[in-house]
Amino acid sequence: MVLEKEEDALEPMSPSAQYFNSSALNVSVLVVLETEVPLDDSKTIPLVRDVFLPINPRFSSIMVIDENGEKRWKKVEVELQDHVYVPIFPEEMSPQFYDEYFEDYLSKLSMLQLPQSQPLWEIHLIKYPTSNAAGTIIFKIHHAIGDGYSLMGALLSCLQRADNPSLPLTLPSVQPRVDTSGDHRTIFKTVPKIFSLLFNTVSDFLGSLMKSSLVEDDLSPIRSGDIGIEFRPIAPTRMTFSLGQIKQIKATLGVTINDVITGAIFLGTRLYMQEMSKGSSDHSNCTALVMLNTRMFRSYQSIKEMVKPKAESPWGNHFAFLHVQLPELVASTELNPIEFVRKAQQIIKRKRSSLAVYLTAAFIEIVKKLKGHEVAAQCIHKTMVNASMTITNMIGPVEKMSLANHPIKGMYFAIAGNPQSLNITIVSYVDKLRVTVGAEKGFIDSQKLKSCIEEAFQMILKSVACEIQQKN
Repeated sequence: MVLEKEEDALEPMSPSAQYFNSSALNVSVLVVLETEVPLDDSKTIPLVRDVFLPINPRFSSIMVIDENGEKRWKKVEVELQDHVYVPIFPEEMSPQFYDEYFEDYLSKLSMLQLPQSQPLWEIHLIKYPTSNAAGTIIFKIHHAIGDGYSLMGALLSCLQRADNPSLPLTLPSVQPRVDTSGDHRTIFKTVPKIFSLLFNTVSDFLGSLMKSSLVEDDLSPIRSGDIGIEFRPIAPTRMTFSLGQIKQIKATLGVTINDVITGAIFLGTRLYMQEMSKGSSDHSNCTALVMLNTRMFRSYQSIKEMVKPKAESPWGNHFAFLHVQLPELVASTELNPIEFVRKAQQIIKRKRSSLAVYLTAAFIEIVKKLKGHEVAAQCIHKTMVNASMTITNMIGPVEKMSLANHPIKGMYFAIAGNPQSLNITIVSYVDKLRVTVGAEKGFIDSQKLKSCIEEAFQMILKSVACEIQQKN
């Protein structure tokens, strides 16, 4: 039960918050922390009250509709016992037994919508040991509160360094890309770049509108095309890659870490589609929606900085979709895995350099002003439904974290309520990169897809090793 404070004024809600909590979309983020020691939940309520709630007023607010029909945030008193769950599993069973129980619990949790009568978050404490952890903490937070960047910033503000809690966690930074192509001041180089920018912007914008309205991806082993996928359970499957190996590939090919892992995902997905379709169709029209952080300053900042007016990296939802066509497998006896990385880099770099994502955001804003936030949310829903998959990437802490003296062994996240059969999320933590396949349960063989992506990464790693050997 939530007790409303009548004296508190209603605060405006951003358009993106309205989109993500509408009749068309109801999306949440599941953040999972794996602990090295058993969970002690005796101090959970004070910790949530004193540390978690003060992070942002949104964690103590509900959505209401004002007298003009506009959705707004209303500050309320939070009954913490309604937000913290400690499920009961059978006692004294094996970690393998609890693996299955935990997977079922997480899958069912992905289907349940957060109650609108209380602030849009929950914490679930799994006090049973699995094969991966002595205990597990699940944060379920509605996407209307903020995007992955905001929620990662909130997470970092709650945690301490495991080796020395008195020292702050190192906030991951994003180094700006440096263009080393030479002098850009001559008219012979500037004019072609301007025309290229204009052409790519118009082409990508029109292509995005077509993909969001009229053109659907082919039905395939990763896209069922069914209505109501967002209400079905997902089967999150995780895999871990070495950041050291990824950086080796990055340095050899002259690409980014994102390019490497995206290329491996594209190749692994194509291998899975080929195997599951048995050659019945090439499924050539297959698009991934790659999430792009649109903040001017993309390195993490403190929560205090994020909530300031006109902050460079503000709290909330500030992202856009990049429509990226999955490269096709070449019908030849020899497959060059490195080409998938290079193609991923070329496509994403070109789309990043256009202004189409900002035009698309402006278009959605115009739709909202003319027809309301529900119609705008339907446009975003249609964009997601017409594509085959979504890929979301976040940078995590570089040091091992601890939450209330519970060292964090690993972390990952998944998306719930997405109207697609396949969602892939990526997060780095210390020296590992954790990739989570959120697959529609009963339609996609998540274990098989996981194996294909792992195989693709090993193929890329082997090809890079051969290339290094040839150079030497």
